[in-house]
Amino acid sequence: MILIVAQSLMAHARMPESFADLAEKISPSVVNITTSTTVAGRTGPQGIVPEGSPFEDFFREFQDRGGQGDRPRRSSALGSGFVISEDGFIVTNNHVIEGADEVLIEFFSGEELPAEIVGTDPNTDIALLKVESDEPLPFVSFGDSDTARVGDWVMAMGNPLGQGFSVSAGIVSARNRALSGTYDDYIQTDAAINRGNSGGPLFNMDGEVIGVNTAILSPNGGSIGIGFSMASNVVTRVVDQLQEYGETRRGWLGVRIQDVTEDVADALGLAEAKGALVSDVPEGPAMEAGMEAGDVIISFDGKEVEDTRGLVRQVGNTAVGKSVRVVVNRNGETQTLLVTLGRREEAESAVPAAQPGPEEEAPQSMDLMGLTLSPLTSEIREQLELPESARGLAVMDVDETSEAFEKGLRAGDVITEAGQAQVLALSDLEDRIAEAKEAGRKSILLLVRRAGDPRFVALNIADDE
Repeated sequence: MILIVAQSLMAHARMPESFADLAEKISPSVVNITTSTTVAGRTGPQGIVPEGSPFEDFFREFQDRGGQGDRPRRSSALGSGFVISEDGFIVTNNHVIEGADEVLIEFFSGEELPAEIVGTDPNTDIALLKVESDEPLPFVSFGDSDTARVGDWVMAMGNPLGQGFSVSAGIVSARNRALSGTYDDYIQTDAAINRGNSGGPLFNMDGEVIGVNTAILSPNGGSIGIGFSMASNVVTRVVDQLQEYGETRRGWLGVRIQDVTEDVADALGLAEAKGALVSDVPEGPAMEAGMEAGDVIISFDGKEVEDTRGLVRQVGNTAVGKSVRVVVNRNGETQTLLVTLGRREEAESAVPAAQPGPEEEAPQSMDLMGLTLSPLTSEIREQLELPESARGLAVMDVDETSEAFEKGLRAGDVITEAGQAQVLALSDLEDRIAEAKEAGRKSILLLVRRAGDPRFVALNIADDE
């Protein structure tokens, strides 16, 4: 009986009786944000009557009614944010201020100040603003989002639907959610988040910001208890860089990667489906360090790599210019490469060069694994709009009932490698399949290019004759 009472008291102690003290403490640091943007005066349908028509003057008068005509007009939007330093730095979402000509900050006290945009990061949807104030501003600090647990109480504050300085509470519903971005690490919460809450803070019970409210999942545009806040441990790194440089500076490894699936792991002879499979190595840090397509990255800078999303975040969070040890599995053996990271922002448009190879002697065709294949000839290159330097086997047709079709192969794709070896002729592919079977493997790994973009696909060969 005593134990039951004690457990009940402990549970009651962890559940707040009221959020009033916390709301009172943090309210002065939360702000409403109003943006103003100049847009074209006439954005509707134009030219609804032919030029010279007797109705032209009538319709021009109708469109210009109200005195607007072609003059630009002002459009405004609302959002939220929070102060992170007494000298006036403010964090919000990039989409709140994107394209704005003017940004006005309203404080809890009613004071309004214009803000300048210090820097933005569309990848994490974070923006840093700055206001000038004669007095030190109340501010809040970031907490460690990694310590937030599913079930912990959280509180959101912001400007939902223009109803400024509104508070809602809930719990952490899930962690490490990914929506669509490369660097996504969202905290999911059931605290009510609506339009206008964007950019506002998500607090833990210590009054620390553990997330920036960014998005909701809703069929009707209103809160249904599924909101997403970008984790503070992502935000703080972005904010520090924006504050110091006015832009982000993320590490860049210089590889194209994909997840290691079960069939890919089997084709490579790996014990488990973990790591990041390198599908291409354009000119850059990884190439200079000796990394090759087909390598599986299993460790980066001393940390185990689970999948591609984890690797991208690890690399992006590493300082530009740092030399890191990257452990790869290559042909069943591990190798350690020392890579000096570049800067991702400077290399976003890097395109790998095609590797030249010998021309085939004569065109051939073969049906294999549900694919109709032919070596690349000048005629096929022209048909597929490929450069003369392109080499490999062209996919001329795909059986729609085959595994190859299910895994996304289509006519026009080019197979450049099989079993991590270059294929220039149909006999090369047959040899690679025979070698894989002799090694006891059930599938073979193909490097497939579509419009120059590479990816690995593992196809079953156990029943292929």
